[in-house]
Amino acid sequence: MKHQYVGDINDYRKYALLRVLSAGGAIRIGVCWMLTPSDGSSDGEKRRYLEQPERYRRFDPELFDELSLVSPEPDRRRLESIEQSGIVPGATYFNAVLTDAADERMRFMADCRRELANADLVFFDPDNGLETTLHRGRKGSSKFLYLDEAAAFYAAGKSLLIYQHFPREKREAFIASCAARLYAVAPAATLCAFRTAHVVFLLLNHPESPAALTEAAQLASTKWSAKARASAKWHREDFILGSFIPSLTHNPLAALLAELDDDTAE
Repeated sequence: MKHQYVGDINDYRKYALLRVLSAGGAIRIGVCWMLTPSDGSSDGEKRRYLEQPERYRRFDPELFDELSLVSPEPDRRRLESIEQSGIVPGATYFNAVLTDAADERMRFMADCRRELANADLVFFDPDNGLETTLHRGRKGSSKFLYLDEAAAFYAAGKSLLIYQHFPREKREAFIASCAARLYAVAPAATLCAFRTAHVVFLLLNHPESPAALTEAAQLASTKWSAKARASAKWHREDFILGSFIPSLTHNPLAALLAELDDDTAE
């Protein structure tokens, strides 16, 4: 996450999802921003949705109005504005800066575990998503969450929500690959992929998490669907669409791929 992303369309979807998963504060949310310095790029400028309230405000009117106040003012496009707004009920935030240095990263994660020790659900907000082939400590490694880091939080009894940007590849196969990697470190979890136009949010629901989280995830999976349907297929008018993904040990890969769609909507 970078300050420059505050208030963009992915931010809107992110907070809308967290608000539902919080179940009105019944689920204690911990947010690990995985904050990285601004890179001077135009990334994060996807805010034109705020000029179309007739199309976008209905998804979460209160949240839309709050982001409308934050986004037009560059000085307010900081994570502190989100934290202080209370838009995610009862959330706790870990906002230290994450660097590429491997030793500093170890301290960062240790501090994060202490800070978010009371959370039921920990949201990780890396710039890109799950680790690729880039080794820890290399330039750009701060943009990723490594699987062993996710596993450590899961082992401590936490459910996890992970931001994942879509790469330029077939999306149904990519989601299946992410699911397989996450189930490898959290085999007893229930996984739900919340798909949007640009990113997917991967929820690993720990079996010891409160039942309210399962209920909230079920609600969020269809709450914003463009049309009522019992389908995991993405439609370009969907704001967020969730799909529960069984472990691949019980659900063959081919069957999983058949449940997912490859529409690359804007």
